[in-house]
Amino acid sequence: MADMMTTVRQRRVGKGTEGAEEQPSEEKSVKPDGKILSDRTGGKLWNILCVTVGGIVAISLGLLTSVYVATLHENDLWFSNIKEVEREISFRTECGLYYSYYKQMIQAASIQQGLHDLVYDNKTESVRTINILERMNVYQEVFLSILYRILPIQQYLEPVYFYIYTLFGLQAVYVIALYVTSWLLSGTWLSGLLAACWYITNRIDTTRVEFTIPLRENWALPFFAVQIAAITYLLRTNLQPARERLTFMAVFVATFLFSLTWQFNQFMMLIQALALFVLDCFDLLPTAKKKLKKGPLLNRLGKLILHVLLVLCLTLLINKFIKKILNLESDEHIFKFLKAKFGFGATRDFDANLYLCEEAFGLLPLNTFSRLSDTLLFYIYVFVLLFMTVAAVIVAFRNLSGSNQVQLMEKMGECTITLKPDAAYNLIHTVLFGCLALSTMRMKYLWTSHMCVFASFGLCSTEVWKLVLKCIRLYTSQRMQVMKYSISIITLLYISYKFWPGIMDELSELREFYDPDTVELMNWIKSNTPNTAVFAGSMQLLAGVKLCTGRTLTNHPHYEDKNLRERTKQIYQIYAKRSPEDVYGILRSFGTDYVILEDSICYERRHSRGCRLRDLLDIANGHIMDGLGENEPDLKPSTYPRFCEEIKKNLPSYTTHFIRVFQNKTFHVYRLAKHK
Repeated sequence: MADMMTTVRQRRVGKGTEGAEEQPSEEKSVKPDGKILSDRTGGKLWNILCVTVGGIVAISLGLLTSVYVATLHENDLWFSNIKEVEREISFRTECGLYYSYYKQMIQAASIQQGLHDLVYDNKTESVRTINILERMNVYQEVFLSILYRILPIQQYLEPVYFYIYTLFGLQAVYVIALYVTSWLLSGTWLSGLLAACWYITNRIDTTRVEFTIPLRENWALPFFAVQIAAITYLLRTNLQPARERLTFMAVFVATFLFSLTWQFNQFMMLIQALALFVLDCFDLLPTAKKKLKKGPLLNRLGKLILHVLLVLCLTLLINKFIKKILNLESDEHIFKFLKAKFGFGATRDFDANLYLCEEAFGLLPLNTFSRLSDTLLFYIYVFVLLFMTVAAVIVAFRNLSGSNQVQLMEKMGECTITLKPDAAYNLIHTVLFGCLALSTMRMKYLWTSHMCVFASFGLCSTEVWKLVLKCIRLYTSQRMQVMKYSISIITLLYISYKFWPGIMDELSELREFYDPDTVELMNWIKSNTPNTAVFAGSMQLLAGVKLCTGRTLTNHPHYEDKNLRERTKQIYQIYAKRSPEDVYGILRSFGTDYVILEDSICYERRHSRGCRLRDLLDIANGHIMDGLGENEPDLKPSTYPRFCEEIKKNLPSYTTHFIRVFQNKTFHVYRLAKHK
């Protein structure tokens, strides 16, 4: 079905002089009834055949993508051959924390006991009892663990494989949803094929599921893609009531699952709401669904500006009011980070600087565009984006002014440009999420996958090629079809020729997980510390400690709680310039029995001066940073040396409180003395 966006209509110059493209319909009107019936039957059969072939291709590509990323994961770690502790260590940082709740539910005496332990959890944060289901988005781990326990698969499939295969299976859903969205927009499944191929060949920039399996976005983005596909279909005009209701249900279910599986869902929902709001403002929604603004151009513009200001003010006021009433401060650090990131004043806030110094929360690197250009994706995307943006501006101006026709350049003649609601929504969607990705690298996966959809849709769109050819006065129906299919097929052949050998080499490359120091640490903890022991250390390492050993933590990487952020800052004083008495008092206040110091943090070189963890702590504590370089004038030297360095000298002031019980090339573990 032709879909998207732009249509050129030549001026009628009189009866009997219709454009050539209108003649077939006139001829059809004089065909015998039998001929019309035959044509209709043939058309229905052809449509059924196209849908069947397109559906088979979509499912096949989805399954192949799942197998592809699963094979990469196996080849990279030799996952089937390594020990269980090594498998668990491979779930780095917060991934390990999330997976630990799945493991906890699997190992619980019963499902009821497992749920009770999650609701009344006192091992994730020491000296506190928290509701894990309320605090974190781990409903998917709970659901999977229950499913694993009730299905008769325990003797055939290990729990870890049931978990990772589910995530790899969701990649199939993701690719199929992208494929369907592009198909709906362009009207041909060739567009979906191109979108899926671009997604796979740009894997480095479209997904990271093979090495961060339990990450929340790997659960959420497939449902987000399904939601976008459903919204795209819903915005079509003249939908039958039954189909509209089913599509509404699909949007609801996909949105619910997306919100349930990712803690940052509210920000994505806000951007989507903004996209729909923009559609409404410029009368780009289907007329049956929305049409509010009337009157001449100046009146419409005035109402539009007032409308926008009113919505923004009400949004901010309601947000502030709800947070005040419910005492919500979980996202406070994000607004501090955004304020500092966009230059609204420097900050010494530890949490904000922790985000600012992470590459994942920086600007999108320029080499991303060079990689995307290698597959031609970026070039085609920019062309389609510029083309449709111009069309959207013209249509929006015409809608606001009430004009029915727009004059283009004289050589183009007179043409009417229309923008279909589904294409308009995807245009605004890609622009808004593009801005988000450009400002924050971690969010690029929301943009690059949709970039594949948008570029493939434009390349395979009948209306795009019709308008392009009419504007250069080369349009014929046959030429338009030739351009539409030949360019798409040539692009597919180019991608296959250039990247198929690389994909084969990638699949044949074998590596193995190797982290002996961390394995040694985890084995020592399990063998030499009581089950009730409380451990302090970096957020990233402690997630692995909980997963591999089940010991109680003082802090962890799920950073969306104000009390936890303050607690983490206090625990991190082990890397600051503080006295042993101060550090001991802080650690004991959280019930700490053991503290783990990491040389990779104490002597960090990964970040530049000013962004090392010890520098952030020095700035927050008002101390001068180590090394050559400038310091802010009001920072002062500390009266104490750096704790993580000085403790290794075994001075009496340190050994009174801390006894070293384990050491290897990476980690140093100290047991806290228990003074009366």
